[in-house]
Amino acid sequence: MASEDLHSELVRLWNEHERVLCQRGVPSGIQELLNSAFAKIPVSYFPDVPSGEVVEIAADTTIADTVRILSEKNIFSAPVKIPDADAKERWSERYLGMVDYSVIILWVLEKAELAATALASGSAAAAGMGAGAVGALGALALGATGPGVVVGLTAAAVGAAIAGGVAADKGPGKNASTAADSLGEDFFRVILNEEPFKSTKVWEITKSFRWAPFLPVQPDDTMLTVLLLLSKFRLRSIPIVDKDQPTVKNLITQSAVVKGLAMCRGRDWFDFIADKSIFQLGLPRMTPDQVVSIDADKLVLDAFVLMREKNVGGLPVVKGEQKELVGNISMRDIRFLLLQPELCSRRRELTVYDFMHSAKSSTHDPHPALMMPPITCEESTSLGEVIDVLSTKGIHRIHIVDDKQRIVGVVTLRDIISCFVTEPDNYFNNFGSVLASSIAEATT
Repeated sequence: MASEDLHSELVRLWNEHERVLCQRGVPSGIQELLNSAFAKIPVSYFPDVPSGEVVEIAADTTIADTVRILSEKNIFSAPVKIPDADAKERWSERYLGMVDYSVIILWVLEKAELAATALASGSAAAAGMGAGAVGALGALALGATGPGVVVGLTAAAVGAAIAGGVAADKGPGKNASTAADSLGEDFFRVILNEEPFKSTKVWEITKSFRWAPFLPVQPDDTMLTVLLLLSKFRLRSIPIVDKDQPTVKNLITQSAVVKGLAMCRGRDWFDFIADKSIFQLGLPRMTPDQVVSIDADKLVLDAFVLMREKNVGGLPVVKGEQKELVGNISMRDIRFLLLQPELCSRRRELTVYDFMHSAKSSTHDPHPALMMPPITCEESTSLGEVIDVLSTKGIHRIHIVDDKQRIVGVVTLRDIISCFVTEPDNYFNNFGSVLASSIAEATT
């Protein structure tokens, strides 16, 4: 279809939609045109990852080494591969899923709390781990820090330290939460050198935390498939695999797709959609009372727990009776507890507001926090403006506010992508590739 004809058809469909149906959202006729266009673009056209290398984590990698790898590569998730898996097996039997950096840190923090609680109550069994683990982490919680604790501290050494008075004034019976508060600057050195983190394998924590499924596509699949997976199935990244190759060759993320859409400015189909306000396009997809937020005076750990419970990647931070938006906190921000041990040591008393201030002024992270001030828009803001903000700032959501800075909704990368595609009837039911079985397994 010629450019002039396409533009005329888009205008006709939109005007008909507004005049006859009087509904918000992208007209079905326009989405069918866009579906048809994306269905003609093969996945192989998508640019390779900048480094040319997809980082994979072997399932038998230790938690400590996984933290190191993800930190050094500055990535937040990676495919987890089963070691020595038969290349002839299905992809779902060669990969466990996509491990998330923040999930690992949450697991570490939980174990640290259990260890401190166990030593404070005099019960190693209460922690659900061996005496050595309770010794190393618990001794730190009770104040017995130093090289003897950090490197190879045994249960006997911990016992001797407590008996000898190193932590006698803080021994069994001490308030458990107070004990956990004392985990300070040696905390992450213990993670990397002590049990259970020293020997626990990545696959072992899958029982506690459900990861994103491994749903791969192949180079000859279409970008329509990818966009639907990133929007409808709420996946943050899609692995690209060659059927006859043993490893993942590329990853397509939500962020990369939205950056790709931003580069389409000047094309009729994109400009037509991008020039509409987010309100016209049916965004946000929730009412103000459905927005999940966190009060600025709540503990920062409560924010991360709430994200996990609600299965959301971030929360608007509000303050006062009027729920004025003052910031944004995402699951990715948990990294500041790793980068700033002084924050970790205060995590059980640290409020969301104080955490945002501290992270904002951090000199430890080459990727500064974008929590304050919050990045916002209004319902009258165009979709193109929102795309530009999300792609240039590298963020995953933007908050919609009214004239009093009260939050009325959230627009995510997933919402942006869903403005350009919609699932055709029975699309995945009849999908004839390695993807079909993966989707069936992941959604049962």
